[in-house]
Amino acid sequence: MTQILGFLSRSLARFQLPAHVKAEIRKDHLGLPTNDPGADAVARANIAWLARAQDLSASADGGVARDFNLVKGWATSYPETTGYIVPTIIDYAKRTNDAALLQRGRRMLDWLAAIQFPEGGIQGGKIDAQPRVPVTFNTGQVLIGFAAGVREFGDVYRDPMNRAAAWLRDTLDADGCWRKHATPFAQPGEKAYETHVSWGLFEAAKLTPDQGFGEAGLKQVRWAMQKQQHNGWFAQCCLDEPATPLTHTLGYVLRGIVEAANFSKDQAMYDSAKLLGTALLKVQESDGRLAGRFDSQWQPTVSWACLTGICQIASSWFDIYKWTNNRAFFEAGCKANSYVRRTIALSGNPDYCGGVKGAFPVDGEYGDLQFLNWAAKFCIDSNLYELDLRNAERTP
Repeated sequence: MTQILGFLSRSLARFQLPAHVKAEIRKDHLGLPTNDPGADAVARANIAWLARAQDLSASADGGVARDFNLVKGWATSYPETTGYIVPTIIDYAKRTNDAALLQRGRRMLDWLAAIQFPEGGIQGGKIDAQPRVPVTFNTGQVLIGFAAGVREFGDVYRDPMNRAAAWLRDTLDADGCWRKHATPFAQPGEKAYETHVSWGLFEAAKLTPDQGFGEAGLKQVRWAMQKQQHNGWFAQCCLDEPATPLTHTLGYVLRGIVEAANFSKDQAMYDSAKLLGTALLKVQESDGRLAGRFDSQWQPTVSWACLTGICQIASSWFDIYKWTNNRAFFEAGCKANSYVRRTIALSGNPDYCGGVKGAFPVDGEYGDLQFLNWAAKFCIDSNLYELDLRNAERTP
């Protein structure tokens, strides 16, 4: 009865949607568009969309709006994802010699430094979320941005970076799991995907190598690797449904282990990343699609695709390709990128252009009816990585 009532409630909500939203849903349900605009055009459009998200954030504070919602419009700024958007903005600005874009990244950093708790943590949720408490995962993502800020702009961001890293190091439990400062905005419980927090510690350790930051990150990754099954799947690796993790959170755990392997050169970490990367390779569909969730036997459990996760996994496949020279990983990453590119509008409504939907079709249950700022960030990263690899192949 509960499931029937839930279905009826969702159906009524869909019936009451504005006409332009229903039109976007209908368009997506017609199927994946055939035109692939190409990596360069999509990355350029994604950057423009992120700039618009910064300018039109409902909190108007220098951060990046969490999303554009087809019904509600632009959201307030989201510290967590603004943090790891920073290195993407800096990278693209340097590639294109765009001084104005570089200053956008600096405004993001200044805002993040201003909202940091004195002990080093960063709040969970959007800037106006309650309760306002420091959260492990969000701090780790902003730490990635602070480290990029130190590299590009110098020591003005070193103190925020070191305080965030020290807070993460000091709040890690003895067994390598973070439990003390979990987000209040996800299901309680241990999270294997916090390997993506450890990536922030590795970036800080490269710049401040004598404070145990890297060692703390590796300890956490080793803890998380205990959650991996023999078929590559990870337990306790989802925001809300650990039995059927999102490809988004599988993408997080994979990237964290990839970065741990790159940092430590530990063979067990290479092996863990390759095991998960290979399992995902086997469930990729011919057009590059990955389902939005998978159970422990790698059976898809939803009908929609999580575009964010597809981009994240593509980037890690490219890393594994560089390690192994196994062409299958390169081709899989390119197919994944092409799938996502085909969902992106490059003309029409400026709030849509260059934005990446949470799910395809857009009414899928991840980022329902939203264009997400982190989806655009990961799309840029994976497409630039593809372009770099293709350019390297052409270089004699």
